[in-house]
Amino acid sequence: MKLLTHIARFIVGALFIFSGFIKLNDPLGFSYKLQEYFSAEVLGLEFLSPYALLISIILVVVEVLLGIALLVGYRKKITLWLLFAMIAFFTFLTFYSAYFNKVTDCGCFGDAIPLVPWESFAKDVILLVLIVFLMFNQKYIRPLFGKLVNTSIVFVSFLACMFFGMHVLEHLPWLDFRAYKVGSNIAEGMKIPEGAPEATFEYQWKFNIDGKEEVITTEGGYPQVDGEFVSYEVVQTAEGYEPPVHDFTIERGEENYTTEFLEKENLVVIVAYNLTNTEREGYYNIRTIAEDAIRKGYNVIGLSSSSQDVTDEFVQDFKLPFKFYFTDETVLKTIVRANPGIVSLHKGTILQKLHYNDAQDLRLQTLENSKPNLDFTLKYELDSIAILDQKYRRMMYLQDGEEKNTEAKKLGVAPEEFQNFIWKQQELLDSINLERIEYTIKTKGYPGKSIVGEPTNTAAWYVIQHNPDKIPTYIDTIKKAGKDGELPYTLVAMMEDRLLMGNGEPQIYGTQGATYPNMANFIWPIADPQDVNERRAAAGFPQTIEQYGKDLFGQDFEYKEITLDEALAAKQQMLQGNAASN
Repeated sequence: MKLLTHIARFIVGALFIFSGFIKLNDPLGFSYKLQEYFSAEVLGLEFLSPYALLISIILVVVEVLLGIALLVGYRKKITLWLLFAMIAFFTFLTFYSAYFNKVTDCGCFGDAIPLVPWESFAKDVILLVLIVFLMFNQKYIRPLFGKLVNTSIVFVSFLACMFFGMHVLEHLPWLDFRAYKVGSNIAEGMKIPEGAPEATFEYQWKFNIDGKEEVITTEGGYPQVDGEFVSYEVVQTAEGYEPPVHDFTIERGEENYTTEFLEKENLVVIVAYNLTNTEREGYYNIRTIAEDAIRKGYNVIGLSSSSQDVTDEFVQDFKLPFKFYFTDETVLKTIVRANPGIVSLHKGTILQKLHYNDAQDLRLQTLENSKPNLDFTLKYELDSIAILDQKYRRMMYLQDGEEKNTEAKKLGVAPEEFQNFIWKQQELLDSINLERIEYTIKTKGYPGKSIVGEPTNTAAWYVIQHNPDKIPTYIDTIKKAGKDGELPYTLVAMMEDRLLMGNGEPQIYGTQGATYPNMANFIWPIADPQDVNERRAAAGFPQTIEQYGKDLFGQDFEYKEITLDEALAAKQQMLQGNAASN
């Protein structure tokens, strides 16, 4: 019995120390699991969620200390009763989770050894039996050392646990067991191996047959039964293979950028789960390393689960040199245990992960496409101008309805006055923006890619494009910027075409369309139309004029050449109609 007691004592103590240490290595991860238990769908203890991190630290420190106390024989009675209380609580929790299928992974051993609920319950039952056995045979438990030494061991262990816990919270977990650990390739982790098992389902059809309800089970097909159909239920009978990385996407607006960014070399990603509760003091370090990375030629993006309006405002407020894309919050919490955190990637492979406190440790090389002369003060000013350039313009095309009425209410204007109001407001902003851009061009030249980076190098172009009377003044400046590689040449082509169309001349690249009353939509006449697709390709346009016309006016549009006289006549007719209505 004495030998069995020592074996049980070692097993219980070692398991408690191991389990506690694994969770202490990642207290944030354990707090997320506690929040899952506290949710309304599980225990309904939502009021405890704000304290989940504190509770997680207390629980894991106590778990480690109880394991150590049992091994050294420190205060065996109170230690055993505390062990019994803790394992009884966790046994109930894992049974509840397993029986009601509430939490799919108990988090007992963190991400190191994922256990399904029934496995967790079985483990807890075994521990419960062993602890009860120890309680009945505690007379065989003797202290390993004297009282002072045992007390010192427990006290030093307490200090070590607290120091270790605070260290990983202020930095990152010492050990990383997740699918996004350093060295992992995200794209590879998303693949399903050939021949991997697939999930299987059965369909349980309920029928009323001769006054009795009967359930007919099939693998999907509707059963041939003489009876009245009542309902059906789909039951999963076997789980399929789930890749280590799942639910990972990078989106913005309605566009998916996942593949694009996972194929990029030299990518720095700033992860912020949710900007409403992010650690704002961390963004001084974030901005510093982001600026340094961009100067050295790296691509920098942010990932957050917050809405685009929130992230854009946050970027402007904190003067961040990158924009945020959307990724699921749970995925972001799995990637890095910091809010904000930093992840360095090369073609989808994770090279480095850092807490914002360690931002200065980010390893960066000076790349061939480095931009050492980037002016971030000017960049932030132009980014602000770009936001103002679109502030009301995006509302101009809202259709009458609930969305338009909502926006009108936000602005404090009547719905019938909405359109006129936003035009006036945008015209005012356009004139202010133009003054700032004209001063910049006069003193520094065109603010192109080598000075403010991309896409900020397009801000001045948009402001001039939205002030068409200024295009003749700056068209040569724009052309030079395009030839020097400071501005995409497609934008140069668009502005040149707009100027020609405004002057009543044929355009060159076919970028300008026209919509006039009493005439079908058309592409403004093009000089040498037979060669336009060659010119478009040389300028960098990916589409032919025929494809572009369909994107501009709809898939039913068929490009047809019209004469300049026909186009000018249609324009004149429109101007006369407008004058008459006024």
